[in-house]
Amino acid sequence: MTVHFQRELTGLRARLLSQAAIIEEGIAQAIRALKTRDLALAEAVIAGDDQIDQREIEIEEECLKILALHQPVATDLRFIVAVLKMNNDLERMGDLTTSIAKRARWLARHDPIPWPYDVGPIADNVRAMVRGCLDALIEGDADKARAVCSADDQVDRMKRELIKIVRAAMREQPENANVLLRLLDVPRHLERIADLTTNIAEDVIYLVEGRIARHMRPEEHGEGGED
Repeated sequence: MTVHFQRELTGLRARLLSQAAIIEEGIAQAIRALKTRDLALAEAVIAGDDQIDQREIEIEEECLKILALHQPVATDLRFIVAVLKMNNDLERMGDLTTSIAKRARWLARHDPIPWPYDVGPIADNVRAMVRGCLDALIEGDADKARAVCSADDQVDRMKRELIKIVRAAMREQPENANVLLRLLDVPRHLERIADLTTNIAEDVIYLVEGRIARHMRPEEHGEGGED
């Protein structure tokens, strides 16, 4: 492996980690804007989506350039493939974060109503998954990635419970249905971010152990990839 090739791989890894960190912070800001009715913060998150999109394109172009110029094999090829997949999932996470910020913007522009649920617990769980996934990627730790995959079930349960709560509130407060519809979207978007985070965690397992973890049952994430 040439020094130049190694430098390009290191730079690619840094770009991907930077993109993940930006999205993690965006999730925190979108939720804060939602809870505090902070219109300016919601607008800032929405405006940041263009930067995330541009960075996704740049990372993909860098991957394709490395593939064309160096024709990597074995673990290096596995790394490039994993980065391409993670990059796409991160961009989709950014889109969902923007959607939450748009709900926050809409709510900030309308009269407040009492929230039928606390968004904090599900948001905290999703952010913990994103942070755990980022740590797993930084450290090359498949066990941490598996822990992220396991955490997804709890987020799914929380989303289902919150949707039930909002639907009940809509029946009891039909005059607030328009606002409650926006609140219905928030747990759905957070749950989808958790799903994409799980995808990335599974790609970390692939990167570290060389085995495809997607579509496995939870118990099959198991221990490392020796057959």
